[in-house]
Amino acid sequence: MKKLFMLTAVLLTSVCTQAQQLPLVYETENTGINANPVLPTKEQGTKVDPLPDPLAWSDGSGRVTDFKDWSLRRGEIAKEIQHYEIGTKPAVDPSAVKARMDGDTLKVTVTVGGQSLELSSLISYPSTGEAPYPLMIGTSGIALPKSIFDQRPIATMIYREAQVNNYSQFGARFGKKPAGRGNYDFDRLYPDLKDNGAYSEWAWGLSRLIDGLQQLGPEVTKIDTKHIGVTGCSYAGKMALFCGAFDERVALTIAQEPGGGGAAAWRYSRYLNIQPEAEQVENLDKTDYNWFMESLRENYGEENVAYLPHDHHELAAMVCPRALLMLGNPDFVWLADPSAYVSMNGAMKVWEQFGIADRVGYSIVANHGHCQLPEVQYPEVEAYIDRFLLGKTDVNTTVRIAPESYKDIDLNWWIGWWGK
Repeated sequence: MKKLFMLTAVLLTSVCTQAQQLPLVYETENTGINANPVLPTKEQGTKVDPLPDPLAWSDGSGRVTDFKDWSLRRGEIAKEIQHYEIGTKPAVDPSAVKARMDGDTLKVTVTVGGQSLELSSLISYPSTGEAPYPLMIGTSGIALPKSIFDQRPIATMIYREAQVNNYSQFGARFGKKPAGRGNYDFDRLYPDLKDNGAYSEWAWGLSRLIDGLQQLGPEVTKIDTKHIGVTGCSYAGKMALFCGAFDERVALTIAQEPGGGGAAAWRYSRYLNIQPEAEQVENLDKTDYNWFMESLRENYGEENVAYLPHDHHELAAMVCPRALLMLGNPDFVWLADPSAYVSMNGAMKVWEQFGIADRVGYSIVANHGHCQLPEVQYPEVEAYIDRFLLGKTDVNTTVRIAPESYKDIDLNWWIGWWGK
């Protein structure tokens, strides 16, 4: 018995060591760019009422069990989401990007097809620590408390998404009114992508800022490009999730109250809405279609959502093996947090498969305003920032916090069938 225990201990140590060696971030935007998934039409597709298996190859040939295959499977998911939901996020040749610093402002000019677009973002440097600094990028803003960053040697920067696609549910924003699909600055560079949703274009813009940071290097920018985080709240929480999922140079994604179309699963959100006397949540039929392609609703609306080859647990899983923290607020029913709970538990199975489940978490806590992080959620946010931006290892990032009532949700029905 003693020999068996010792052997088991050796095996466990080996597994843990391998997990610790898995990348925390990459130097390239998309390691799975050569993936070529099967992309059936709705009529050709298979109806799957629970959540699809994120580890299953799109051609039905089996499922990923080895981490070396995950990059290609992640690339399949990326192309599925672009094909069915948000439109193409075009790759950009490095030669098309020119970056410079104007004081503390990063300026990046992207030229495609003879048309140019300039992105401009002020970097706020910390008063403590030494360069190069980790960087937290806020999509449209940073709703996380300023005090969290004031106490740490982390630079911050706001990504003004209106410079790419100026639509916002707030109407006029940053001095611009919504121009309408096909009429944004992005469309001057890519007129063939006029049917895109905003989330593909916003993710494209954030990636170009990271291009600029890499091009200039830490000697010029004072930024450590191996420790970049992205965060946002509400519609910008969705944006942060898409940006972090679609760019593997982002080490940490914190999606704050992203709601339906973000971390929440389209299938479960529909399930919530068809319950008797249900208070409606944001789902595939009830979201803003400036954000997504019109064809998503046309082909996969209502009960047809079950034919969609993927769901948003796979959007979240695209962040793996990097770090993801989802913050929820069940006081606002529209955010569909029970759906995000199901989705995040599904996404976690990917990290668990590779022995790195401590790199993903969720914290769904009530009794606070929308996009106003309560003090009780500070510890999990600070733990993720300390570990994945500052490199501290003595913090607990195994975060699984949700209302007691969520324990009644039958997770086994939604995800328990995977691999069987």
